[in-house]
Amino acid sequence: MLAIDGLTKRFGSKTAVDAATFNVSQPAMIGVIGRSGAGKSTMLRMLNRLTSETEGTITFEGREITALTGAAKRAWQSECAMIFQQFNLVPRMDVVSNVLHGTLNKRSTFATMFNLYPTEDIHRAIEILDRLGISEQAAKRAEALSGGQQQRVAIARALMQDPKIILADEPIASLDPMNAQIVMEALRRIHEEDGRMIIANLHTLDTARRYCDRVIGMRDGRIVFDGTPAQLTAGVARDIYGAGADFSEAATSTEIGALNRTEPHAATA
Repeated sequence: MLAIDGLTKRFGSKTAVDAATFNVSQPAMIGVIGRSGAGKSTMLRMLNRLTSETEGTITFEGREITALTGAAKRAWQSECAMIFQQFNLVPRMDVVSNVLHGTLNKRSTFATMFNLYPTEDIHRAIEILDRLGISEQAAKRAEALSGGQQQRVAIARALMQDPKIILADEPIASLDPMNAQIVMEALRRIHEEDGRMIIANLHTLDTARRYCDRVIGMRDGRIVFDGTPAQLTAGVARDIYGAGADFSEAATSTEIGALNRTEPHAATA
């Protein structure tokens, strides 16, 4: 389904992603973990084609994504939606219009210039907002919403694209614990109910264990772990975050003690 082979990105003399290779045979919810600067965001940006690779290939359902250009590349970016840490909404625009921006790649230049949307698209946008529990915010400006609500608007915008893959780059890093849980539960429901593949860069081991089917660990641009949450032991965590690390980036305060045990931590609600 999705095959990443030798994917590499260099910025001058620095290698941000070093020969990343993995395959996904069916839709799954995949968490990517690692220290800041490990290459997680760069890898997602290459998957979406926001950044070009230096070497390697991305193949999805038999198509070589790294070979796409022009309209074909833009079509792929509709199929492979991106959610960002800082939401990337238009602050002064109302919520429903922000969600409708998910259809921009499918609309004419004239319709885009004058914000002309088909009635069925407007209804669908409101239905998606309702699914995410924020339809009552549809007429408000995006800037009036809380961070957690804004991230759900960003998820709704991604769903308007009807993507096969959703890439989430640190989607909860700027949220408080309650809103982080709401956002992660929303992404998990989307995976389970829609059968969409979700690949999310995550900040904590706890989140990866709780919500993901598969975890990929990156260190210094290389994939150093690829397995199930149950296989994410303290020793593996040290391989990902470095020997002697205090795990301040790896774990929540409730996990630090568990990292000193050999059995994987079972996250609590």
